[in-house]
Amino acid sequence: MGSHGWALLLAGAMFLMAYQAMAAAPRRPVAMPFGRNYVPTWAFDHIKYSNGGSQIELHLDKYTGTGFQSKGNYLFGHFSMDIKLVPGDSAGTVTAFYLSSQNSEHDEIDFEFLGNRSGQPYILQTNVFTGGKGNREQRIYLWFDPTRDFHSYSVMWNMYQIVFYVDDVPIRVFKNCKDLGVRFPFNQPMKIYSSLWNADDWATRGGLEKTDWSKAPFVAEYKGFHIDGCEASVEAKFCATQGKRWWDQREFQDLDSLQYRRLGWVRQKYTIYNYCTDRSRYPAMPPECRRDRDV
Repeated sequence: MGSHGWALLLAGAMFLMAYQAMAAAPRRPVAMPFGRNYVPTWAFDHIKYSNGGSQIELHLDKYTGTGFQSKGNYLFGHFSMDIKLVPGDSAGTVTAFYLSSQNSEHDEIDFEFLGNRSGQPYILQTNVFTGGKGNREQRIYLWFDPTRDFHSYSVMWNMYQIVFYVDDVPIRVFKNCKDLGVRFPFNQPMKIYSSLWNADDWATRGGLEKTDWSKAPFVAEYKGFHIDGCEASVEAKFCATQGKRWWDQREFQDLDSLQYRRLGWVRQKYTIYNYCTDRSRYPAMPPECRRDRDV
């Protein structure tokens, strides 16, 4: 790893050590075997199982990537995955973990990990689609090497907000701004998906860096497979347990001041792109950005 990467790691470790004892966090995820909540979706032979099915590997080669999805559809909840990303030269590859509804005006909540040339830091891109409209990209560096160990990537989604977490650090908030004319995912149940695939037409330096197939297979490792959500049929328009789950309670309608400090730290130290501040794309700041306290 280059000097820039080590500086990021050191700054991150020092901040979190000073901060860890103070911040409130969602409930700790409960690890499940893969088959409890998930099924493969394509290229089944490119998924390898270990530890009795509690851990899997996704393999990408020049023929195909692979992926999996949740058995159920969910309308709100807390969803978490422990992932160890593709090590070494992963340029051109994308590891994705996301929620999505299944229709033309779909809602979607995205984590996308964009591969790198050896020694360069991974980029984590997040996005939120509502009613088929996305273009809300944010990109950050991580404050650790995500290929050395498993780290937790989570989404908490309720009627009030969507929060993206990395190891309990909030890295992004998307508030319900329906009153400002911004659509919010509230009535389309979503499945959870994950995949490892080749996207060397855009993933690394805008497509300038191509996948080096001599390094294949590229392998991402997964465990955890936590789902604590309101399970619903695809036709369901509301959650039958509304107001009764832990992630639905008042203390999760907003971040507290300490969590906002953590978010501000991520925004100040590690953010490399934020659609909210991109005046070439948005001459007027999108209305949700101020409420999200994300500028």
